[in-house]
Amino acid sequence: MNAGNGLLVLMGSGETSPTMVTLHRDLVAHLGGDADAAVILETPYGFQVNRDDISSRAREYFRRSVGLATVVAPDTQAGAPSIGAPGDGDADKVRDLVRRADWMFSGPGSPSYALNRWHTLRLGEILRERVARGYGVTVMASAAACTVGFAALPVYEVYKAGHPPAWLTGLDLLGALGLPVAVIPHYDNAEGGTHDTRFCYLGEPRLSALEQELPDESAILGIDEHTAVIVDLSTSLVRVWGRGFMTIRRQGASTLVPGGTTLPLEQLRDLVAGTEPAVVPLPRRPADADADADADGGVGAAHRAATAGAGGAATLQEAVAAAELRFDSAQGARDAGTMAEVAVELESVIAAWSADMEEDQGGEWARTVLHGMIRRLAQAAGRGLREPEHTLGRILVPLLGLRRRLRADGAYDLADEVRKAVAAGGVRLHDTPEGSEWRWEEETDPQQTGSRSQT
Repeated sequence: MNAGNGLLVLMGSGETSPTMVTLHRDLVAHLGGDADAAVILETPYGFQVNRDDISSRAREYFRRSVGLATVVAPDTQAGAPSIGAPGDGDADKVRDLVRRADWMFSGPGSPSYALNRWHTLRLGEILRERVARGYGVTVMASAAACTVGFAALPVYEVYKAGHPPAWLTGLDLLGALGLPVAVIPHYDNAEGGTHDTRFCYLGEPRLSALEQELPDESAILGIDEHTAVIVDLSTSLVRVWGRGFMTIRRQGASTLVPGGTTLPLEQLRDLVAGTEPAVVPLPRRPADADADADADGGVGAAHRAATAGAGGAATLQEAVAAAELRFDSAQGARDAGTMAEVAVELESVIAAWSADMEEDQGGEWARTVLHGMIRRLAQAAGRGLREPEHTLGRILVPLLGLRRRLRADGAYDLADEVRKAVAAGGVRLHDTPEGSEWRWEEETDPQQTGSRSQT
């Protein structure tokens, strides 16, 4: 990858979800399809005991969905070998990996933890150098995206531990581009239900208070979930990709730029500064948010399953809700084939989302819904296996009794009418000295035939 042809990509969420497959493939294609050095920087979640599992799932996601072989730059702390932490040599290796990477990715975790480590290890200056030189593809998502502005949110401390809202000193990767902004991912989050979790779990009151502490010439740059902002460092164009918006907020007033929009970097600077934009944003291109179109039988196929009946579902929760609606409708229509198809698709969707690095994406809940579908389908199948003999048997017993009495009374014409009536329903009668035998002979399903006798 040559210097001066790089991309800086900021993702609001969903960085290793099926919704981002197409974008990740585009980013690798920007490298000519050949990333000699592809690095996952695990620092933001490096404090978690399951960090190895998270890194493993991320590597598998990029291998399967993008065809990208990656290495992990481990979270490292200089010194302290007595407690098992890597030493200075390991820190040098991490710095070298990040410096030389054609493609570098960092994602979820704690912004404050990442900033502390990166300041200590001087990784911030290496990341700023990548952006200033326009080198390679640098993808910063979720917690990592939160660190790239001149100010950053300590999300864990505020939302989880109840600390007073305050800004941290960020990496200021965007400062080299003339963008004095605080980046807030998960900008449109609504999972709080009865409480406001927008703006990366801050909510409006706390965001308003924090906004007062920002310099007049700065702004907040919000990135919605399952949305990305791509800055082409060679053409100075900014593209918003995905289902949501990029928001530039100044002193409580917001300008929303929808997914599918491309605008000059100079216009984004004007929006941040609060001056009148010089250029009207290009119209939204719906294709930017489309599902992955490649039939690869893997994550792409699962993503299509996630969105096929879900009205373009962009989250696991939306896909499950859409699947439930389809399943209920199929059950009401007694359409067993569609019921089974929905259950199979949902299993594929859950498998695709299992690679997501975000910890709480509703996987267990989704599996509970799937198990419920399977149980309902099994109940319907159990009833079906008893048919038609179960129902026909209860109907034919009195009918054959009536026919026997008619024959005994010599009313053979009426007895023949009974034979013709049951024959219209696929039941064939055979009279013997001991009585009458019946057989159901549905032509479309010869396996489901049965015979009974009525004396």
